[in-house]
Amino acid sequence: MEAFKDPLVFAIGCTLLGLFVGSFLNVVIHRLPLMMERDWQAEAAALRGEEPDAQAPRFNLATPGSRCPHCGHPIGALENLPILSYALQRGRCRHCSGPISIRYPLIEILCAALSGFTAWHFGFGLAGAAALIFLWALIALCFIDLDTQLLPDSITLPLLWAGLLFNLSGTFTDISSAVAGAAAGYLTLWSVFWLFKLTTGKEGMGYGDFKLLAAVGAWLGWQVLPLTILLSSLVGAVVGIALIVFRRHGRETPIPFGPYLAAAGLLALYWGPSLTEAYLGML
Repeated sequence: MEAFKDPLVFAIGCTLLGLFVGSFLNVVIHRLPLMMERDWQAEAAALRGEEPDAQAPRFNLATPGSRCPHCGHPIGALENLPILSYALQRGRCRHCSGPISIRYPLIEILCAALSGFTAWHFGFGLAGAAALIFLWALIALCFIDLDTQLLPDSITLPLLWAGLLFNLSGTFTDISSAVAGAAAGYLTLWSVFWLFKLTTGKEGMGYGDFKLLAAVGAWLGWQVLPLTILLSSLVGAVVGIALIVFRRHGRETPIPFGPYLAAAGLLALYWGPSLTEAYLGML
């Protein structure tokens, strides 16, 4: 345990851990929306008075095991090593040679790189461990929102409560700022949502965005919320305009806001006070 207190050893260890966490996050990103859809279908069937299908196979994050989407070949442990298996198999299924999405190793690399940086930034201790949890949750939320425009309550709400619990001991901010941040984060986007809806008759964002900003506020305090909103709005506006200009999206095509909130939340995690000070110095 003493060895992990060395900043370099801790960062390298968390980088390697991040590879395997990234592999698990790939499963979460793919399966959690499907699990939610199945739950909604079961609830709708129950409301119609239909009996649940007792023969339906179990489907969760652990069952069934990973399979090739093209041929159904079960993916063994040696075929599921982060990055290495993809490289050795040249991005194809060993059984049918069907292509495997490059996004899987890219998420593993992203998670490993950011895990190592987070460990280096915060060092060994409670803040470092908590920051890793925050990071991993934001990565999962980012890609789920990109795929489905959903931010699952099963991630956002535990993330919010975890932020409050970690800040009972002042890990990132004092508990009063954390509680105020959670409330202000939710109410800010909730107010924007209703103002936009009353003005235009349209819904400009989803409730998951409210909960995600509330979680950021619970982790980092109300002081980082203006910075988080500003950064996420600027990046979202630039990306949205670029997509429209290059005709990748129509003006009426919704763009998920969660990835920009997640990115801004991470920037606030690492450099929130210094970025806020720099911004205020420009005014």
